[in-house]
Amino acid sequence: MWSAATRRRVAVDPPIARFLFEDTRFSWFWLLARLYVGYDWLFAGINKLRTPAWWDSGEALKGFWTNAVAIAPSGQAPATFDWYRAFISFMLDTGQYVWFAKFLTVSEIALGSALLLGAFTGIAAFAGGFMNWNFMMAGTASINPLLFTISILLILAWKTAGYIGLDYFLLPLLGTPWQPGSVFVGPEEEAERPPQDRGRRAA
Repeated sequence: MWSAATRRRVAVDPPIARFLFEDTRFSWFWLLARLYVGYDWLFAGINKLRTPAWWDSGEALKGFWTNAVAIAPSGQAPATFDWYRAFISFMLDTGQYVWFAKFLTVSEIALGSALLLGAFTGIAAFAGGFMNWNFMMAGTASINPLLFTISILLILAWKTAGYIGLDYFLLPLLGTPWQPGSVFVGPEEEAERPPQDRGRRAA
């Protein structure tokens, strides 16, 4: 147990942060953010699925990667960091764009659907933010900075971002690695939990 002196040295979240990221009364805002980001990913994935250059041959991704590593007359490439440019060059040289374009398409549809439904919202937001980060690392801005920022906020609000959605049921059932849900906890263990923790959303 921490001593009173130790607890005084640990900063606590301000009330506004607890309200924004933990209070279910603010979950309507995260619903709007989820719908915006989720629709964008789902629409992008469906467009790729309908485009032969993405889904069939991967030529669209090949072109995107080629532009990302191309050195301009100024000596700079859209992919600024050498290590990331080397990674994309390796993927290009070994023809990985064929399968990776399909993987990217399915990923966009899956995470867009998850965000729209409010299922595993924190994980879906992390996956979306990681994809936005990769697009930005390859030198593409577009709306990626905005989507990346919203994804970070959804990650912070993971406990309530899917409250108006499937997470309302999934989190109590499945829980988290540090607090298993009712599916993984037997009746005896559930009975031993404090009354306020029984059947509650994992947090």
